[in-house]
Order: sequence, then C-alpha cells, then structure tokens
Amino acid sequence: MHFQLGCNQRYAREMRVESRIRYQGYSSMPEYPKGVSSDEEKNMQESETKALFSVIGMTCSACAGSVEKAIKRLPGIKEVAVDVLKDRTQVIFSPSSVNEETIRQTIEDIGFKATLIEETANEKCIWVCRIRIVGMACTSCSGAVESVLKLVPGVQRAQVALATGEAEVKCDHKLLSCKELLQAIDDIGFEAIIVGTGESRNKIQLKVDGLCNENNVQMIVSSLEGQPGIQDIQVEAELHKVSISYLADVTGPRNFIRVIESTGSGQFKATIFPERGGRGTHKQEEIIQHYNSLLWSLVFSIPVFLTSMIFMYIPVLKDGLDMKIVNMLSIGEVLRWALSTPVQFIIGRRFYAGSYKALRNGSPNMDVLVALGTNAAYFYSVYSVLRAASSPNFKSTDFFETSSMLISFILLGKYLEVLAKGKTCQAITKLMDLAPETAILLTLDDEGNVTKEEEIESQLIQKNDVIKIIPGAKVACDGFVIRGESNVNESMITGEPRPVIKRKGDAVIGGTFNENGVLHIRATKVGSESALSQIVRLVESAQMAKAPVQKFADRISKFFVPLVVFLSFSTWLAWFLAGKLNAYPKSLIPSSMDSFQLALQFGISVMVIACPCALGLATPTAVMVGTGVGASQGVLIKGGQALESAHKVECIVFDKTGTLTIGKPMVVETRLLKSMALREFYEMVAAVEVNSEHPLAKAIVEYAKKFREEEESNVWPEVKQFESITGQGVMAVVRNREVIVGNKRLMLKKNVAIPVSAENFLEETEGFAQTGILVSIDHELVGVVAISDPVKPAAQEVISILTSMQIKSILVTGDNWGTAHAVAKEVGIGTVIAEAKPEVKAEKVKDLQALNFVVAMVGDGINDSPALVAADIGMAIGAGTDIAIEAADIVLMKSNLEDVITAIDLSRYTFRRICLNYIWALAYNLIAIPVAAGALFPSTGICLPPWVAGAAMAASSLTVVCCSLLLKNYRRPKKLDALELQGLTVE
Repeated sequence: MHFQLGCNQRYAREMRVESRIRYQGYSSMPEYPKGVSSDEEKNMQESETKALFSVIGMTCSACAGSVEKAIKRLPGIKEVAVDVLKDRTQVIFSPSSVNEETIRQTIEDIGFKATLIEETANEKCIWVCRIRIVGMACTSCSGAVESVLKLVPGVQRAQVALATGEAEVKCDHKLLSCKELLQAIDDIGFEAIIVGTGESRNKIQLKVDGLCNENNVQMIVSSLEGQPGIQDIQVEAELHKVSISYLADVTGPRNFIRVIESTGSGQFKATIFPERGGRGTHKQEEIIQHYNSLLWSLVFSIPVFLTSMIFMYIPVLKDGLDMKIVNMLSIGEVLRWALSTPVQFIIGRRFYAGSYKALRNGSPNMDVLVALGTNAAYFYSVYSVLRAASSPNFKSTDFFETSSMLISFILLGKYLEVLAKGKTCQAITKLMDLAPETAILLTLDDEGNVTKEEEIESQLIQKNDVIKIIPGAKVACDGFVIRGESNVNESMITGEPRPVIKRKGDAVIGGTFNENGVLHIRATKVGSESALSQIVRLVESAQMAKAPVQKFADRISKFFVPLVVFLSFSTWLAWFLAGKLNAYPKSLIPSSMDSFQLALQFGISVMVIACPCALGLATPTAVMVGTGVGASQGVLIKGGQALESAHKVECIVFDKTGTLTIGKPMVVETRLLKSMALREFYEMVAAVEVNSEHPLAKAIVEYAKKFREEEESNVWPEVKQFESITGQGVMAVVRNREVIVGNKRLMLKKNVAIPVSAENFLEETEGFAQTGILVSIDHELVGVVAISDPVKPAAQEVISILTSMQIKSILVTGDNWGTAHAVAKEVGIGTVIAEAKPEVKAEKVKDLQALNFVVAMVGDGINDSPALVAADIGMAIGAGTDIAIEAADIVLMKSNLEDVITAIDLSRYTFRRICLNYIWALAYNLIAIPVAAGALFPSTGICLPPWVAGAAMAASSLTVVCCSLLLKNYRRPKKLDALELQGLTVE
C-alpha cells in the first residue's frame, strides 16, 4: 500500500475557504510559492500567467484526465488543475509560448465546451501558524486565548488545545504577521512561542559558524537570495542561526550549505542547527519545572506540617515549640510563619500570576480558587500570630500548614498530571522518531553506476537524490525503488503487520524498516512533503480539533469558578452564623478552634476542593489518546468531531471500485465476433485506449502488451481524430479505420448493430460482476472484452460484521446495474444504486440523512469526494486519490475494509471513555463540595482539612488523565483478528 499525500492536497488546503470542500474535484493541483517578496512576485507574474476556463461536459476523472493531458501537450504549460465538480480548469502558462485562445481551442478540440473566465479577486496567502502557549491551567484559560485570537483581523480560524498547550491559527499572511498573534496572546498574560508556520513550505535551520557582524549576515543573505527556489531567509546572528524556506522541487539544503561555505574566503561553516524546543523537549522542560517546584515546596512544607501536626504530640518537642517569645507568640508559630511564607509567595507565585491573567480576561480559573483559598488561610494565620504577639491573653490558632500543604499537594497533582499528559502525546513523538538521523547518499555516473557513497544527515536529502537503504535500516525518505529487492516493514506507518516486498518501481515510505535486502531509492518527497510529516501534521491537527461534547465543559467552565467562590463564602457565612447563634453543639468544635476558625476551614475547603480542570481535561485527553491509537492502527482520524460522530453511524454507503473491489481491473475474457487475429484486435483497441485515463482503458492496454512481449517498444499505431465521449467510451481513426470502444449506449448512439450473441455475452459478464466493453471497427461490432475487478477477500465478512453491529450497508456506484447487483450479492449488500454520477452519490447521502440516519461514506476516488463531504463521516481508502483523502474525515491507510469497523469501534470505545470522564468529574464535584462544606460534620464529625481537600482536587484531575490513558489498551474487535488469521486481509 502506498499512502501518498501529494502537492495537490497542500494547494487545496491553501485555497479552500471551508475546511474540506473547496477543491474536492481536482485531478491534480499546482504548487504556489508562499512568502515571496514583492520583487520576486512581480518577476513570477511576468514569466507566468494564470487563466481560468469554464469547461462544460466533464463528469468523471477520465474527462479530467483527458483535458489535463491535452493541455499539457501544448508548449509553455506550467501547471494544469481540473475541477470536475465545478466545471472549471485552471492553467498556469508562459505567455511567450502559448495564449488563452489556443488553450481554449485545445479543450474544445477534444469535445468539451470551453470559455475563458476573467478573475478579479486576488488569491489570499493563507498560512497555518502553530503556537505553543505557556501558562494555561484549565478550559477558562484556553477559551480566553481562543477568543482573543479569533478577534485578530486576518484570522480565519483559531483552535486552542488545553491538553497539548498549543494553538493552531489559520490566517491571511498578507493581513497580519506571526508577531501580531504572539502579541495578542502576550497582552492577555500568556507566554507564546512559534512552533511552525506555513504548512506547504519546506524549512531548514542551519548553524553558521563565522557570523561575526552585520556585514557577514548581509554577505550570506545576498548569496542565498540569488539562488532559485528560496522563498524566505531569516537570520539570528546571536545564535549563528539561518532559517531558510524553500521549494523542494527547485533546490535543497545541501545547495544552501555549499553556497554559504563558498561565500567570502571560506570563513563560514554551515551545519544543521541542533534541535531545541521541540514538542518532546518542551514537555521535558515542563516536567522538570514542575518537579523542582514540588521539591522546593516540600522542603518548606514538610517542616510546617511536622511542627503543627506531629511534634505537638511529642512532649519534649511540644514544650520547645510552645515557648513564648513575645506575649502569647510562640517559637512554633514563628517557625511555621517563616517556612510557609516562601511557599506562599515564591513557590506559589504561579497561582497569583495565573489568577491575575484570568481575572484580567474575565475568565476566572482554578488558579483563582487556589489563590483565594491559600490567601485566606495564610493571612488569617498572620492576623492570628500578630494578635498573639500584641496580646498577653489571646491564644492564636494558625493555618500555616493549610496554605503550605495545600500548595504542595496541588503542585504534586500538577506534576503527576503533566507526566500523564506527556504520555498522551506519545503517538506523535513515536511518529516523529521514525525518521532516521542519517542516510547514505549515492552519486551515479551517466550509466547509473555508483561512483561515490556518502553518509549525510537525513534532513539534507533533496528531491531526486538516490539513497541506499541497507538491511536493518530505516527508509530515509519517500521515493521509489530503482534497484534491489527487499521486504519492508510498514507497520509503523500503515499498521499493516506483514512485511511488504519491494521491487524496482515500487514506492517506499520514509520511516519504514528495511528487513533483508539492499535497496536504492530515488527521493520523491522530502521534508514537509513526506508522508510521515503529513501524517504527523494530520494527527497534530486532529488533536487540536475539539469534539462537540467539549462544548459541555466549555459552558460549565464559564460559571463554575464564580459559583464555587459564592458557595465557599456562603459556607463560611452559614457556619459562622450557626456558631454565633448556637445552632449546633459547641462540643462539635475541635478544642484548637473557635466557631469562626471552623467556619473558615469549611469555606477554604469548599474553595480548593472544587476542580474545573477535571471537566476541562475529560474530552481533549481522550481525543488525544484515541487519535494516537487510531494512527498506530492505520486509521487516521481528523479530529475530535470525527472521532465522536463515528460512534453514531447507522448507515454506511460504499463505493464499488477500489473500495469493495481491489481497484485493479483486468481483462478476463475476449469474445471475437468476426474472423481476425487476437493480436490485431488488441493492436487496434490499445491504440485508441492508450489515449484515455480511464482505469478500464488502462486494463485493456496492459493486457494488449502481453501480445507484444517480444518487442521492446510499446509504441502503438498512430491514431487520428481521437474523441472521448463522457461516460460512454472513446473513438478514433486507426490505420484509416474508425474504431469505437465503449458501452452499449455508445454503440446504439453511433448506429452500430449489436448481435444477439453479443447481447447474451454482455448479460453473462454482468452476472459474474464483470464489465463488458464493446468494440466496433468501421461500424461493425467485432468483439467484446470482459473486464473484472475482483472483490476484496474480506468484503463479505466486513459487511456481515457491520450488520451484526446494527449498521446498514448500501452500495452506490457509477458502474452498470448488472455488475453492481452481482458485487452486492457477493458481499451481502441488499440496497444498490448503480450508474450514479458524483452528484447522485451526494444526493443519496443527503436523502439518507433526511431519514434521520447518521451516514458514513467510504470511497477512494475523485468522484466520491462530494459524497465524502456530504456524509456525516467520510472515510477515504488510503490508496485512493489525494482529493478523496483531503475531503474525508477518516483515512484508512491500509486500504483494508475491516478498518471501517476499527474506526467505528474505536470511536465508540473513546466516546464511552469521554462519558466516563465526565461522569467522574461531575460526580466528584457534586459529592466533594458538600462534604467539604461540612454536610457530614454534624452527624459523623467528618470534616476535610483544606490541605486534604487540595489533595483531593489534584487527584481528581490526575484520575481523568489516567482514565484517558487507559485507551492505549484498546484492541480492535476479535472478529477482525480472525479475518487476518484466515488470510482475508489485503496487503
């Protein structure tokens, strides 16, 4: 299986206004440079011109291929993008070689009506900027950051993920810069760091030794600016760092190093800049920071706890601590005050800073509750100590152990929480670690012989490099095999457990493992274009996207903290008034307290036991782990919404070709109706079909090659007047004879008589789930070609399992009714819709939705894209077209049908975990707050000291994260494992 996310996907992401639907019909997409200067842009415009045509008559990918192929034959054509669904074709060309009228006439010559469309709107330069945000504590913080980002002019979409501490912002780079985004975040009190910008650009960071002054910098920038393909250069002289954004098709990092080192008199030395501040590094730094804070807090808090709770029961130590210094002020009180003050104001300053930010933004969070609770305990204790020092009769009771131990327990909970949250990101970390650090670069002579081997860093690989992969090594980049044969383990990328044999011409994926042979591969996709990079980006985006159920926590978080503060104050007031009014026996009050202090303890406990973090983490942590587990199983889930919606699926609409069938049509039988040699027959047919992009045409051409195996050349007879008739077939003149190849409708349209024997054979082929292609020469039917696309081995079992899961299956295909019914009968599908155009597939999906079905669509082709977008959940086969993958919500990387079941089952498993998280978070707060308020105290004498309440609060967040981590134990249904053991899965 070759999982490929091409350049057209990147262009689609830049151009579409909505998230999935803008260019779902293109057969190929051009790449546009981003971040170029105004002078560069002007030069580009002078050398290239863009024209948009309305093309009427296209209905399928074969039509798109015909138009694209015809235009590309013209001189000066740079790029062609064909939109089947919107009947448009965009062409980038050199005006010195060709003009719009020639292009328009070329399109009309192949049978379509073409009109030039004048474009008035300029394209927007859309970037996706990823930002790491430091200091977010709960959903109130993330909600505040997201709201501020959305208000920045030029921002189209902003998503903030609390679990990862990152934001993803889609913005128009012409209207704002990344610095403005950072400033907007900084203005509300959070630290922001750019992680990456511009999805479709390759970027390399080089360390340049010898950068001493501004002249050096200017020399290097000037040298680099003269190189083709460089889009942006940024220099940080103090770090000796040069960041270069470039077009991988034009240039690469080794060229930059050569240019830098040849600048001046050889005074500069360039290497890859050492990675710092990545996701893993940042997480490690965060863990160390929390650990150090906890450690110092315990250094001061444990003595406070011992002097107030333990040493008071040891006579010798108690007497020493009770010794008076001034009036009623004792040594123990002074010690506790001195030890708790650093905890409160130095170690606990993060809570003050967080509270200030939250209150300034009007979104109070957990930090506010902690700051209020610890301040109440600390400053009441200070008041009590100062009064004891000034009075000979007042016996103070302090709560210094409450404030210090409360902060310590919360820091302990945060430390354990950040450890657990780090484990939720392991899926991305493991994917990023798949790329090898080094690669063996080969230099070949003109005859293809190896003249030099050189070990280089994998980041220095450029497009079209030849790389040697030895046994036991990882494949360094995406490419195809040019020499050698070996078994390659692709399980880490596709989830396919069995090694796949790779021979000359086969595609390989970067990060996979070469098992036994030596391979020479030619690099085709490097840097951000590689499949591994795009999978990482897809999983990152999926983890950023909020599930709809997250809105429940967002709504609660808006009023949660104010409500808790109100309940805390009400608790203190109620107990205080009850004590003053003698509403409860004085014997209930501990001997070391009075009624005011008891009421204060209850009020503080209520404030610190409430936990908004548990609610905020319930969904994102489960989504993070769930999408990571899906990626490891070969199921890429694009975000929380897809993950949540998939569990509701009640009906699945399947495409036929490439989805239920293997997708590789082959000729299985030929019926000649006239006396002629089979080789001559296929010579004529292949000569016509070689000009078509249709899969059936390719199958005929491949079969025809078998009759000329002794010939090295596969040049077919010249054709004239080639014409493609959409949805029916093709026709041309070959050797002065008119050849028509197509279906029954085309023959009737051209007045070609169809004998009874041919009719019977057509019915027979359809009964065997085959497609019959009729061939006429000089208006006389001479033969019928039967083409079969075998059903995938596991298709019948998958449909059966879906039925047992109460999920209805429907087949919708553009193929004829006979073939469609035969395939449906073979796999066990009862409802069939055949001869359906792309818009009909989408309409069928909408009809099912109108009947209140939650519909999933499974497809692989361009013509499936409208239905994939229209469905509640679109699932694309990984080996399908890039447009289908772009339009889908879930990508099945192994192209195995059983992964449809895995996706739905994982969604159900994850959603149950989310519900369990919410039940725990809500139940905890609903039970813990009344207990902390003293609901059990009158009847049982049970009360929670504030530091115990703080420990319970920290434990609640940790429990939610650990509950989500249990998703890592997910195993797909045992029925699917049984299919694999039976050998029914497709490799």
